[in-house]
Amino acid sequence: MEGKNVKPKRGKNIVLRLLALLVTVALVLGAVALVVFRDQLNIDALRRWFTYRTLERSDSGQAESFYFDGDLTDTFRNLDGDLLVCSSNAICLYSGSGTRYINQSVTMSQPAVSVWGNTAVVYDAGGTSLYVIRERAIVHTITEGATILSASMDQSGSLVVVTHESGYRGVVTVYNKDFTPQVSLRLSSRFILDGVLSGGGDLLAVVTAGQSGGSFVSALELYDLDQSQTEDLSPSAQCDLGGAIPLGLEVEDSTVWVLGDTGLTVSNGRGEVQGTLDWSDRYIKNFSLDGDGFAAVLLGKYRAGSQAELAVADKNGTITASMEVNEQVLSLSAAGRYLAVLTADRLDIYTQDLTLYASLSGTKGARKVLLREDGSAMLIGVDYARLYVPD
Repeated sequence: MEGKNVKPKRGKNIVLRLLALLVTVALVLGAVALVVFRDQLNIDALRRWFTYRTLERSDSGQAESFYFDGDLTDTFRNLDGDLLVCSSNAICLYSGSGTRYINQSVTMSQPAVSVWGNTAVVYDAGGTSLYVIRERAIVHTITEGATILSASMDQSGSLVVVTHESGYRGVVTVYNKDFTPQVSLRLSSRFILDGVLSGGGDLLAVVTAGQSGGSFVSALELYDLDQSQTEDLSPSAQCDLGGAIPLGLEVEDSTVWVLGDTGLTVSNGRGEVQGTLDWSDRYIKNFSLDGDGFAAVLLGKYRAGSQAELAVADKNGTITASMEVNEQVLSLSAAGRYLAVLTADRLDIYTQDLTLYASLSGTKGARKVLLREDGSAMLIGVDYARLYVPD
């Protein structure tokens, strides 16, 4: 009848809402369970099964070896599951089964590589060449200009290049994802050793070096790019690193890690030191800042010899796990929540609390290991490589 109000069917709406609520609760509980019970459920094993289900492997979990152009003196990195090999005369990229996607002739004296996610920056440290690799192709190239000291990318696609230019002791240039210069930091009073961006691209962390009272001193300087988009930049915060020689710099979720020859300094994005570690009485033999939320370092009482301590530190600068190592460690690699230790005849993969996750005996001459976030690893020999996938 015209003009008559039709009442909604409340019973049906209530049922639909109840079903939607139950589905939402189930999804939330499922997500929480995946995080809380990740180790027990072995989610990474499921990821590996989907990723490598078509890859032929031996009973030990190793794929067939493939040969690469180069040798053990080259620089190797994992790039989104592929093997990146950089030498003084070539840049090559291989899949886990050996398919070659890039074979670029170059001329570099000291090749160096920085990787973030699916992007790599290959540059000639002390030279002028730089190559950006993404989606199995070289997408940007620089072959002339100022002397490059370091280079890195962030997840937004921004490129950070530290150079030495006439009239300055250090210059940092930030490029956007189209490789157009956006910000330039130029210092005349102190040297710039390294610089990286936060994941969001709004925080620039720079390590500088100079002299104080005739002694070498280094410092961590932070610049807020969200508020300062000019060439006249001033640090928003600064942390004294003492006489440490910086070896590694990483920014992860606004946490800044500076690992040096005598210790570790961890700061937040406001320049407040969250924790420090001192190993000035020992020698650093190897380290990695590539894990999620932890730093791994191999320390020895003596420069030579195989006896050492493997330690893992969190973002508060606290050692959360450590173990004695009595074998010569050939290679150390971290990724995701895992840490790989390669010795002469064995590969051990640990979780970040140094619980043994997987072990492979008889590594057949492997001398380097590159770990992946899912717990698989690339083993590298003199001129060959092969993938190891734990069960």
